[in-house]
Amino acid sequence: MNVLKPFGAWFSALQRALDAAFILLSLWLASIALDHEWRQLNSLAAAAAIAMFLLGAQARRLYASWRLASMDDEFRSVLLIWGGTCCAIIVGAFLAKTSSSYSRLEMLVWFCVTPALLIWSRLLVRGLLRAVRKSGMNIRTVAIVGATSISKPLLQMLEDSGFGVRLVGVFDDRNDQRLAEDGHAVGTRAGSVPELLARAKRAEVDFVFIALPMRAENRIVELVGQLADTTASVYVVPDLFMFDLMRARWVTFGGLPAVSVYESPFDGLSGWIKRAEDLVLGTALLAIAAVPMAFIAVGLKLTSPGSIFFKQQRYGLNGRVVRVWKFRTMTVSEDGFDVVQARRHDPRVTRFGRILRAASLDELPQLFNVLSGEMSLVGPRPHAVKVNEEFRRLIHGYMLRHKVKPGITGWAQVNGWHGDDTVEKMQQRVDHDLAYLQSWSLWLDIKILWLTVIAVFSRRKAPAEEATT
Repeated sequence: MNVLKPFGAWFSALQRALDAAFILLSLWLASIALDHEWRQLNSLAAAAAIAMFLLGAQARRLYASWRLASMDDEFRSVLLIWGGTCCAIIVGAFLAKTSSSYSRLEMLVWFCVTPALLIWSRLLVRGLLRAVRKSGMNIRTVAIVGATSISKPLLQMLEDSGFGVRLVGVFDDRNDQRLAEDGHAVGTRAGSVPELLARAKRAEVDFVFIALPMRAENRIVELVGQLADTTASVYVVPDLFMFDLMRARWVTFGGLPAVSVYESPFDGLSGWIKRAEDLVLGTALLAIAAVPMAFIAVGLKLTSPGSIFFKQQRYGLNGRVVRVWKFRTMTVSEDGFDVVQARRHDPRVTRFGRILRAASLDELPQLFNVLSGEMSLVGPRPHAVKVNEEFRRLIHGYMLRHKVKPGITGWAQVNGWHGDDTVEKMQQRVDHDLAYLQSWSLWLDIKILWLTVIAVFSRRKAPAEEATT
């Protein structure tokens, strides 16, 4: 029995109702918490926000089927749509000359609480869907064409996900013996491609993924044409695993589709979100660190001759050279290609400098780099120019880490990869940096910052190799 459409429509309507209810509820809770009287203007603001959010959600297909949708993508869309709604509310109130009639604190609480409730409601609906699927209802069948290297990650994704699908199997015209000879697993093979076509025509298959290599273009076109005589939803999985993809996505140039292979994750709206994060959190952190930085400056002046700050050339966004600020911790101020990397127990490090390095306090002036836009709070750690030029020749994809701004802390650092004195250590750092770029989200940045705070307060000693002054 196919119960997808009734349940899909019901859950979609439920989600719309929950979104509208939580937008209204969060404003009501904000007014109650602040002991404000509910006024007609509140009702107007809530109604406008609900209308704009639902329209934006409809435009981004937020209420379409979630079966093959990522939860992270859905949450990101919620935040983007609600952010646009908030901006529209503010602009609308300004143009209507009613902005002064609203409580700024009440609006701020409303703007901040609502996305949390919207995301929670989606977790609730997804939980209900999961319960329905466990009972055997609302399950869709999936078939894969081609026992290839492309199908392996696809099979893993379908097995690990909560999409509510049941794998019919992999269909390939080669028999088990030929598959084994070609080095492919045979356990999931369910039959030949003609058998799949027959089952799809009997409406026994809901989704078909064609996972054939790019060189089989004619065969792919033929299969797509044959599946047009069925009701199955058909997806062609491009054979792009030959590339080292970084935030790969489909793009269009004048209507011509293309796949971006190497692209920054911070192009477009994501870049604005990242910059807003740096400005808001960077300003807050600088305000907190201002007094400790003043004491550090005094300590440096009293304990050793020389300047308080040290600025070193590092590669920044798109490989452009930036000057990174640090507290001086050594008796020398080397820069450029003549830098001698600091080592553990390096005699050039001052006694006070060792204390700063141990707690990574020498990195605090980089908050100025963050606010100026040369760095981010979170991102690949910048290396000295000499180090960059050395390892870009030794490690494949090394320069891809410069598709984004360098960071004060990063995914490699919170995972314990600090050193750059060997190719193996640097390879691990680069691998973690590229993994960060591929999976970036605002939540990942917050997680990295939190892990960094834990590391600092637990007084985890930073290796001397990490900081090069």
